[in-house]
Amino acid sequence: MQREVPLTVPRVLERAAQLFGDEPAIIEDQGRLSFGELGAQVQRASAAFLAAGLAAGDRVALWAPNSAQWIIAALGALGCGGVLVPLNTRLKGREAAFILRRSGARLLVVVGEFLGTHYPQQLSGHPLPELERIVVLGERPAQAEEDARGVPWQEFLARGAGVDSALLASRCASVAPADIADILFTSGTTGEPKGVLSTHEQDVRVFRTYSEVVGLTRGDRYLIVNPFFHSFGYKGGCLACLLQGATMYPQAVFDAARVLDCIERERITVLPGPPTIYQSLLAHESLTRRDLSSLRLAVTGAASVPPVLVTRMRTELKFKTVLTAYGLTESTGVVTVCPRGTDDETVATTCGVPIPGVEVRCVDAQARALAPGEPGEVTVRGYNVMRGYFGDPAATAAAIDADGWLHTGDVGVLDARGYLRITDRIKDVFIVGGFNCYPAEVEKLLCEHPAVAQAAVVGVPDERLGEVGKAYIVLRPGERTDAQALLAWSRSNMANYKVPRYLEILTALPVNAAGKVQKFALREAHAR
Repeated sequence: MQREVPLTVPRVLERAAQLFGDEPAIIEDQGRLSFGELGAQVQRASAAFLAAGLAAGDRVALWAPNSAQWIIAALGALGCGGVLVPLNTRLKGREAAFILRRSGARLLVVVGEFLGTHYPQQLSGHPLPELERIVVLGERPAQAEEDARGVPWQEFLARGAGVDSALLASRCASVAPADIADILFTSGTTGEPKGVLSTHEQDVRVFRTYSEVVGLTRGDRYLIVNPFFHSFGYKGGCLACLLQGATMYPQAVFDAARVLDCIERERITVLPGPPTIYQSLLAHESLTRRDLSSLRLAVTGAASVPPVLVTRMRTELKFKTVLTAYGLTESTGVVTVCPRGTDDETVATTCGVPIPGVEVRCVDAQARALAPGEPGEVTVRGYNVMRGYFGDPAATAAAIDADGWLHTGDVGVLDARGYLRITDRIKDVFIVGGFNCYPAEVEKLLCEHPAVAQAAVVGVPDERLGEVGKAYIVLRPGERTDAQALLAWSRSNMANYKVPRYLEILTALPVNAAGKVQKFALREAHAR
């Protein structure tokens, strides 16, 4: 960690404005902002939050797609001591209202309309007693006029014009490294969503280290397709770019054709994302006609990153460097990263080594450390481990043990070099006739078939064996095969207990807004 890097997000922005000045910070269809201009816009937003009565530690929810306005609103709230609560753009009104109530958010910054949905209207009928103000980005929708709390973004900003500059500077300076910066709510796939608490110091230290390890540099042109409500987009994207002086290209919606257009037009150098992003680009019919020679760095990660995908990213998408990483919201987004220079086989089969200052071990059901090569639950200890779940000490105690180890719920293996391989989620592992079956392993094998673009495997009930695998397959463009042929290939290429008993070919896998496959939807589809 370089000493000159401050340990609060407002100071990081201040440093970026000073160091990078007139260099481009954000470029989107609506225009561009330099780092200096971004700093000025954020100060204006911070003044508006102060004028609205925001006190240090108050929560500000942000429910909108990736955009420069999202960045300005988020940094503006953080700049005057607010705590950021990003909301998933795919949430429905009831789900968003739960998080707003749970977090006690006093202000909500929300897009008026996105993809045909009127977001403020979705909250109608849901009691939100602590929510004092709804700030609507973009044009004023009719719903803003019907709700006395509603105010358009530009009007909200104008109300901050009278805030004393000395008061604003004092509030910014009072933000401390140990202060909570954000509360990111987990997806709630195993129950109600829980709010993960991270401090300014954690966010800055983790993503300074991450940026240095993967090689993000000043002048990089970073296409941010990962949503800002996710740590990979907000912290691994926005914050990392502020730290390093890279230009942000926020994308509101992932569309393969538009992404390919942007790469060519803007000479994009950095494009991190989940495997599904690259698989979609590889499947696009115009790929072979594109000039992707500017692409330099890709960082991906998931339980299943097929080795063939890494090869295709290098050869067909033209990335010079492809790295894998692993993290979770509760670890401030990062646990392990493959350092630059890691050989292709290691990149394809592991998610790297722990970032400096972080310990990782795999443990058995009694939380005893296992020897290298033995699979067990991945546990993490270090400065990246969350401060806890907001307002939920019982859940915090269940996740972080008395010795400070975060229990991730992921199954992994550490090799003798300290590289981690994630095999699956504990809850996704199923047992076939007494044998543990890891869906991610089967998915990787299936993706080695020349006709297969994507694969997702889930365990389904079976009278004789207890559970068996069902595979859902997406074929590569122009390829033709059927379920029986793929099952026959599977029987020739994997142990019998790993071979799916059922196989279905789809045109696309169901994914969430972060690009992760929604396996619960596949299980539900089988049950119907």
